[in-house]
Amino acid sequence: MVSVLIAEDHHLVRQGIKALLEKETGIKVVGEAEDGQMAVDMVMKLVPDVVLMDIAMPRLNGTQAIQKIKMLDVPTRVIVLSMYSDLSLVRQSLRNGAKGYLLKRSVTEELILAIKAAKRGEIFITPIVSAPLISEIFNPTASNTETELDTILSSREMEVLQLVAEGHTNNSIASLLNITVKTVEKHRARMMSKLNVHDTAGLVRIAIKHNVVFLDTIH
Repeated sequence: MVSVLIAEDHHLVRQGIKALLEKETGIKVVGEAEDGQMAVDMVMKLVPDVVLMDIAMPRLNGTQAIQKIKMLDVPTRVIVLSMYSDLSLVRQSLRNGAKGYLLKRSVTEELILAIKAAKRGEIFITPIVSAPLISEIFNPTASNTETELDTILSSREMEVLQLVAEGHTNNSIASLLNITVKTVEKHRARMMSKLNVHDTAGLVRIAIKHNVVFLDTIH
């Protein structure tokens, strides 16, 4: 039996995925998470075999959640389930430890195949994404050479950046991350310095450009 945690912020999508999986013999949905931090917390508690992780989630996005799950040193494997086919997201997800990348629009039998592959420790990438990824490997000069944001900012700064872009106040961020308001202010100042921006709007633009947040998660 493969135990699965569904991490997706849209209730109807979660229920659709759950209904699909419950029809499959040998797969059991053991939990549902509506944001990235909840997914990390539930992995710590349930240690499922596989997590189906949406990328565009509030509070902690999918790529950051994957990174945190990897640091837990548990046998849980993560499969990204996204509406975005951007190769930078695919690369970042795989680099952070994902064992698969599927597009929501192509979820049918592929999802079951990906779950079973992840359980075996194998990587499954939907052909729609894998074809250009393979092409990039054989033609590296055509790849995106733009610096990844997570090589500039620390993990904590990435968390703060996402929450700022989602419209949270310093007080709200401090409460969510269990740190002081002064520490939040220091993180914001350090980010602005590193990214050479001078206001919140600048931080939001960078967060959107680098897929830290997506338009449907910004309030």
